[in-house]
Amino acid sequence: MIRLGSLGGYPFEGPRVLGGFHSPPDPGLFAILTRPDPGSQRFEVIYLGHADELSEAGLPFEHPHADRWIDRAGGKWNLWIATYVIPGGLPSHRERITEELMAIYHPSCNSAQFDRTWKEEWIGSYRAPTTNPLTTEREPPPGSGSA
Repeated sequence: MIRLGSLGGYPFEGPRVLGGFHSPPDPGLFAILTRPDPGSQRFEVIYLGHADELSEAGLPFEHPHADRWIDRAGGKWNLWIATYVIPGGLPSHRERITEELMAIYHPSCNSAQFDRTWKEEWIGSYRAPTTNPLTTEREPPPGSGSA
């Protein structure tokens, strides 16, 4: 299991080699990963997607962006997948999580990109009996495009 996202993140199953992946018939998100350095355990997120049924997302290589993934990874055997199944989750919920993760990782094979920006007036400083003041940085750390 790997965690993708800020703070606690989302618990994705994997990574597994994409070439041997069999999709479950469940609603969820998927992250396509590659290893820039094959000898390393570090992965780079190159695509994020979601589907009502992962088994109908065209995985492993029938997906409309599969050729782009293969080119980016330098071959289909350097592609990995991690999945996050959300039973009963609405499409809007999966889409929102996907957009959040895209804003963090900026996957190079997604045509849409989102900024991870926020303004002081959105949160500001605050105190509440159940929380401490915000301690996260307002800018993502260098290299946050990697998992």
